[in-house]
Amino acid sequence: MKRLFDVVLGLALAPVAVIACLAAAIPIAIEAKASPLFFQTRLGLRERPFRLLKLRTMHVATPSVASHEVSANSILATGRLLRRLKIDELPQIWNVLNGSMSFVGPRPGLPSQAELIEARRKQGVFDLVPGITGVAQIRGIDMSTPEKLALVDKSYDRPWSLAQDLRILWATATGAGSGDAASAPDGR
Repeated sequence: MKRLFDVVLGLALAPVAVIACLAAAIPIAIEAKASPLFFQTRLGLRERPFRLLKLRTMHVATPSVASHEVSANSILATGRLLRRLKIDELPQIWNVLNGSMSFVGPRPGLPSQAELIEARRKQGVFDLVPGITGVAQIRGIDMSTPEKLALVDKSYDRPWSLAQDLRILWATATGAGSGDAASAPDGR
């Protein structure tokens, strides 16, 4: 049922997401002088790598690290608005439709995040399909605290509930967890 929910919601949101992404693509391309789309390898179900799709919000030269390890100076002016409104996440609807992600689940980490990977292995988090948003995101927990994050991610591992996913999606859409890990000018 969860997969059916993801596909139906993804197909319903896709036209609006495409329009929003096209509108955002022009200022991103002008400011970044690069493709407005950004691909990054992340770890998904059973630690399988996949390509996560987002709108570019950071300068091209920004290293491929977790947001909490990046200075806010790396964020494009356009990117600040897109991140605040969470528009940069809309291309991930493609990841949901192709089955590499769900709307709700643990945020997928980078293959270079050794502490997070180990903490998630211990908790069995890699048995869950990663999501665009999840319990940790609405609680404001980011990847800078791997053990805490893995425990909270694991709390989502119970029989699927449409009501629970709708609550998490609503909380995300209305601003819960809206803090940006890349907010300090020096990356701290």
